[in-house]
Amino acid sequence: MLQPRKTKFRKQQTGRLRGKATRGNTIAFGDIGLKALEHGKISNQQIESARIAMIRHIRRGGKVWIRIFPDHVKTSKPLEVRQGKGKGAPCGWYAPVKPGRILYEIKGVDIELAKEALKRAAYKLPIKTTIVVKEGL
Repeated sequence: MLQPRKTKFRKQQTGRLRGKATRGNTIAFGDIGLKALEHGKISNQQIESARIAMIRHIRRGGKVWIRIFPDHVKTSKPLEVRQGKGKGAPCGWYAPVKPGRILYEIKGVDIELAKEALKRAAYKLPIKTTIVVKEGL
């Protein structure tokens, strides 16, 4: 699973996801990519699950880039605990995603095969996505 090696603080404030992505919104490495259409928080398990779905479909061919990293901590309180008494313990990691962000990229395989692989990855994610192809292909 993806997660930071070390962080400055154990817990973070949640923050808000507003506006469109200004960084990571163009295809930089591959020929075809998966682009987010809405705001969301994608957990490290979801990122890994989508990656495995893509890799299994393209079968050793090509290269896959993951363009998001889960660097925000998720906290939760134990079950059946009353409200108050401070913030819960860290329990996972997520990547905040804005619309326009490229999530995954593929290069080195047939475009139709790559489209099907990205479609399978999109099923694993909690947000709406679309498949984009690099200009000039």
